[in-house]
Amino acid sequence: MRFLEERDVEYFAQSLNSQHQWRLFREFRDSTAYLDIETTGVAGPGNYITTIALYDGKSISYYIHGHNLDEFKKDIMNYRVVVTYNGKCFDVPVIDRYFGIRMNHAHVDLRFLLHSLGYKGGLKGCERQFGISREELDGVDGYFAVLLWDDFKTHHNPGALETLLAYNILDAVNLEHLMVAAYNLKLRDTPFSDSHRLEMPEAPSNPFEPDVKTMRRIADQYYVCE
Repeated sequence: MRFLEERDVEYFAQSLNSQHQWRLFREFRDSTAYLDIETTGVAGPGNYITTIALYDGKSISYYIHGHNLDEFKKDIMNYRVVVTYNGKCFDVPVIDRYFGIRMNHAHVDLRFLLHSLGYKGGLKGCERQFGISREELDGVDGYFAVLLWDDFKTHHNPGALETLLAYNILDAVNLEHLMVAAYNLKLRDTPFSDSHRLEMPEAPSNPFEPDVKTMRRIADQYYVCE
């Protein structure tokens, strides 16, 4: 088919409804980016993006507010497909508003894809159901990410930023595992369940490590143990 030979992902993305965007993955995997953002978490115009993690199955890129965040606008255009978890409702609209751009990429939102397969419970809940361990970052969530950024900005604590980046990058990296798993599960209802099945990827090394001391201090300060 001409459109496949020309790598015209837009043609296929427009031809498939949102429930079938996962079919793009195998053919356009080499042009796919796994994307996750963190924000300040406040309501209204004071909210802004703090960090962005981008993973393409080979290399990890990260962007930090006040450092290199604007570089994301150029880098994301190197990809034709984005994979997120709840990105259609959160990540992509926030990015579009913040940067004043329009991300027209083909988009596979794993929240809805996994839900169609019976997996619920948010990103972390789905990860647990697929046997993905977060090790030291287990229990860290979006609210904790907000507290980490606040600690970094207020106390100039590099350990807080290191932990936030480790968390943000882990969110993005784990999307590949979930995407491949969901793709293979969807294949079960097609004639291609054997011929098109994909091998599960190996997770890359995270360039950042969580600062356990910072995590404990923040947990003690903001979380009440009953």
